Amino acid sequence: MKALSAVVLAAAVLMSGSALASADLAKKNGCVACHDAAVKKIGPTWKDIAAKNKADKDAEKTLVAAIAKGGKDKYGKIPMPPQPKAAGDAAALAKWIMTH
Repeated sequence: MKALSAVVLAAAVLMSGSALASADLAKKNGCVACHDAAVKKIGPTWKDIAAKNKADKDAEKTLVAAIAKGGKDKYGKIPMPPQPKAAGDAAALAKWIMTH
């Protein structure tokens, strides 16, 4: 029973660290200038983005492309800052956004 508790605790720590790391990535890459988890700013909330894409089996891939190149709305192209320079940041951000 003690071993199981240790595994559950370790998983919880890893998951919370991963969420924190992704929030830090969002800040580091300038995402928070236009987006927030729950409050609409210039762009949609991460919660709204996740809800819009939840039925898409390729949602993370779609979000990685949007993070890299910008997206489109009814008005046209949405500018995005340059793609995150660190390898894997865009994928980590997309995966994190889909958890909202």
